[in-house]
Amino acid sequence: MTHAVLHYINGEFVTGQGSAQALITNPATQATLAELTFASTEQVNEAVAAAKAAFATWKEVPVPERARLMMRYQALLKTHHDDIAEILAHDTGKTFEDAKGDVWRGIEVVEQAANIPALMMGETVENVAGSIDTYSYIQPLGVCMGITPFNFPAMIPLWMFPMAIACGNTFVLKPSEQVPLTAVKLVELFIEAGAPAGVLNLIHGDASTVDQLLNHPDIYAASFVGSSRVGQIIYETGTKAGKRVQCMMGAKNHMVVMPDANKNATLNALVGASVGAAGQRCMAISVAVFVGDAKEWIPEIKEQLAKVRPGAWNDPGAAYGPVISKAAKERITRLIAQGIEEGATCLLDGSDYTLPELPEGNWVGPTLFTDVTPEMAIYKEEIFGPVLCCMSVATLEDAIALINRLEVGNGTSIFTQHGGAARKFQHEILVGQVGINVPIPVPLPFFSFTGWRGSFRGDLHAYGKQAVRFYTETKTVTARWTYSEDEMQASGQPNMSINLR
Repeated sequence: MTHAVLHYINGEFVTGQGSAQALITNPATQATLAELTFASTEQVNEAVAAAKAAFATWKEVPVPERARLMMRYQALLKTHHDDIAEILAHDTGKTFEDAKGDVWRGIEVVEQAANIPALMMGETVENVAGSIDTYSYIQPLGVCMGITPFNFPAMIPLWMFPMAIACGNTFVLKPSEQVPLTAVKLVELFIEAGAPAGVLNLIHGDASTVDQLLNHPDIYAASFVGSSRVGQIIYETGTKAGKRVQCMMGAKNHMVVMPDANKNATLNALVGASVGAAGQRCMAISVAVFVGDAKEWIPEIKEQLAKVRPGAWNDPGAAYGPVISKAAKERITRLIAQGIEEGATCLLDGSDYTLPELPEGNWVGPTLFTDVTPEMAIYKEEIFGPVLCCMSVATLEDAIALINRLEVGNGTSIFTQHGGAARKFQHEILVGQVGINVPIPVPLPFFSFTGWRGSFRGDLHAYGKQAVRFYTETKTVTARWTYSEDEMQASGQPNMSINLR
C-alpha cells in the first residue's frame, strides 16, 4: 500500500491540499512508491510566513549554536547514510553505490556549514582616519528558497539549506516532484538534530508552485539546479521580482585525450564518467575529444563500454540504473536516432536495451558515437543519458577552440602526461571547472561549484565561501570614539584607569 508524501510547514508534517497530484514510481520497476498531492496556494504562503516568523528569532541565535546544529545534523546523516541511500535508490533508480555517493557529497557540505563561525568573520581596519575605525559584519538576508532537480536528491538540497540556515536565514525547499521521498527523510533528520519550527519548510509542487515562491515578496534569495531552459526562466522571473538568484544549469562536458595520456587510466575514467549515473549528471563527460593519434583508442573504448550494463539498485554488478522516466528514455532514444540520421557513426546503440528480470524499467544501454560534428543535435544538446560522442582534432589548440565555441561551460578535463599541455589547457579554456587527469572535477565544499557562461546565471556560486556571500549581506560600520580623563569625570563615569603597582 502506498503512502502520502508529506509537506513540512511551521514544524508540522501535513498532507498537500492542492488540486494537482502525482504518483511517485520506481524507475526500474514502475511500481508506485507514494502518492503526492501538491501544496495549495495557501500552504505555500503558510510556509513562507512560518519562515519569516522564525527568522526573527533564528537570526539572533549565536553563530556557534547554529554551527552545533549542523554538527548534530551531519552526525545523524552519517548514522542514517545507508538508509537515506536506499530511499534515494528507489526514488531515482540509482545503484546503491551511486546513491551512497550522492548522500556523502551532501554530508561534506553540511560539514562545511558546521564551520560557519570562521566563514562569517567580517573585516576591520583601525584608524582609517583620526580616531575612526571601520569594520564590517556579515548578516543573514531573511527567507531563502531552493529548487532542486531529480538527479541528486540528497546532495543538491544539502548544497543549499544547511549553508543558508547556518548563515542565519530560514528556508523553503521545493524538491523535484519526481523524487520527493529523499527530501522528506533529510527534513526528518534535520528536525531530529534540533532545528526549531519554521527554520526549514518543505513544499512539494510544480512550476506554478515555483512561480508563486519566486514572486513572493518575503523571499530574498533563490537557488536552482536544473536544465538551461528552466533555469533561464527562473533567473529572469526571480531577478525581475527583485531577488538574488543563482542558477546552476545545463552542460556539455568534454574530455580532451592527448596522445601521451596513460591509456588504461584514461579509458577507465572515460567509461565511468560518460555512462555512470546513467549519464544523468550535469558534470558527466558526454564528449571525448581525441587529439592526433589518440583517436586510435576508440575501438578499445567500444570494447569497454560493451561490457558495461545497467541494472537494479541492489545488483552489485550493475554499473548504473535506469533513467528517471519513460519521457526521459524517449527523449534519449530520439536523439540517438537523430544522430544516426545526421550521419554520425553509432558504434554501440543502447536504445533497445532490456533487462529481462525488470522489463518495465526505463533502461538505456551504453551508446557510443564517432564521426560527430558540432552541427549535430547529439553534440549541441545535453542528452542526459549514457551516450558518449567521440570527436577527433589535430591539435590541442583545435580542442580548446572547439570547447570554447560552445555556449555552456560547466566542466571539462584533459588527460595528458605533459605539464605544459595541461597548463595551456587550464589557462585558455573558458570553462569553470577543469580536471587534469581527473574526469569529473567537482570541487570539495571548501571551494565553490563554479560553472561558467551558459551553465550558470547569477553572481555567486553554490557552496564554499561564495555560498556564504550569496546567503548574507555585508554591513559596514564607521565609528569614532575619543577618550580623555576630563571627559570621563565630566560625564560622571568612574575612573577606569588601572593601577598596575
